[in-house]
Amino acid sequence: MTDNQQAITEDQWRDAKLIWDYHQMHHEIRTADVAIGLGSHDLGVAAFSAELYRAGLFPHLVFTGGNSPTTAQVFPRGEAVHFSEHAIDLGVPAEAILLEPNAGNTGQNITLSREVLAAAGITPKSVLLVSKPYMERRSFATARKLWPEVEIICASEPLEFDDYLKSIGDEKLVLDMLVGDLQRVIEYPKLGFAIEQDVPEDVHAAYESLLAAGFDSRLLGP
Repeated sequence: MTDNQQAITEDQWRDAKLIWDYHQMHHEIRTADVAIGLGSHDLGVAAFSAELYRAGLFPHLVFTGGNSPTTAQVFPRGEAVHFSEHAIDLGVPAEAILLEPNAGNTGQNITLSREVLAAAGITPKSVLLVSKPYMERRSFATARKLWPEVEIICASEPLEFDDYLKSIGDEKLVLDMLVGDLQRVIEYPKLGFAIEQDVPEDVHAAYESLLAAGFDSRLLGP
């Protein structure tokens, strides 16, 4: 742990684990017409997308994402470009990949990917949506709002919470992101960005507890 990281108590870990579990949709991963890998700081999305492609679950794979403040230095040519290169290194043929290099948020990930697919003459009835583990629910709610006629199947790298914490290497950041994504699940339906999701009382209580403890760097701006 670095000097600027916040020590995580057992209670906070339990709260975070509860939110982590809630964020995952627990869909059965199955075949789909296309897959969309959502860009982020987490290259595991590209690796898991490649694994699913090699398993024969879909014929076409879209990588979507431009840059954000958290990815500009790591992926200077954009998330989608770096993700696609990683997937090609892992055995996905370049001709199976479509790039959407401009999206700056999840809504744009969905709408611009849809446009890229349409331009390629692809009108899917089912989409395997690959994201970070804690982003499944928000991406599902967003896709159902913006692309309601398509069946959405959510998938993410099958990591336990402890293993994901270790893979990122910054516990405070991960808890901040869990809280920030849950805030968006709660607030985005009011703004018309996503469909509403039921938030159980214990999950909401865990969210309030972590907010009060200062896990708030990923909250929506004023």
